[in-house]
Amino acid sequence: MASKTRDRLIEVARQLFARKGVENTTMLDIANASEKGRRTIYTYFKNKREIHQAVIERESEQIVSRQRQILDSDTSATGKLIDFMRARLEIVKCPTGRFLSENVADMLRLDFKRAEKTRRLAAKKEVEILRVILREGVEAGEFSPSQARRAGALIVVVMQGFDHPAVTAGLELSGFDRTDSEEAVIAFIVNGLRQN
Repeated sequence: MASKTRDRLIEVARQLFARKGVENTTMLDIANASEKGRRTIYTYFKNKREIHQAVIERESEQIVSRQRQILDSDTSATGKLIDFMRARLEIVKCPTGRFLSENVADMLRLDFKRAEKTRRLAAKKEVEILRVILREGVEAGEFSPSQARRAGALIVVVMQGFDHPAVTAGLELSGFDRTDSEEAVIAFIVNGLRQN
């Protein structure tokens, strides 16, 4: 029950932060919206900063949850890397152009500061996941050790580039289809990592 209450408080806070902003949301607002007393909130969180951090942690976990599943799969390191990059590129968009997750959509549209904190935390987690995949690839002889050492953070930065409308608009203006561009980048990265 305690976990459900904590989860409910985090979700209510996330919605309020997205709608009103962190600065304009009070602990009383969270208490009222969650139909819990302020004392209940303070049982789980010392202050608004702590609940804000819990919201950021939850959102970053939503971003990397699919990559964690890929990491645990029985696929080759090359297959994991390709699946990882494809999943990363699908986080913010779906074929209709709408957002996959309302949580991520709210975060990206309504609270830029929180979105950046969440992206940074998610990026750290993604780099750690990639390091494991790249190490597996080196150990299996699929990836060049020297290339794999450089690739983790670089791959995350390249994938994040597709999150920005200016990048995708630039691709379209240049006559490139987004999906073709994504697949070309994935192939380029995988080919650059291969053991010669």
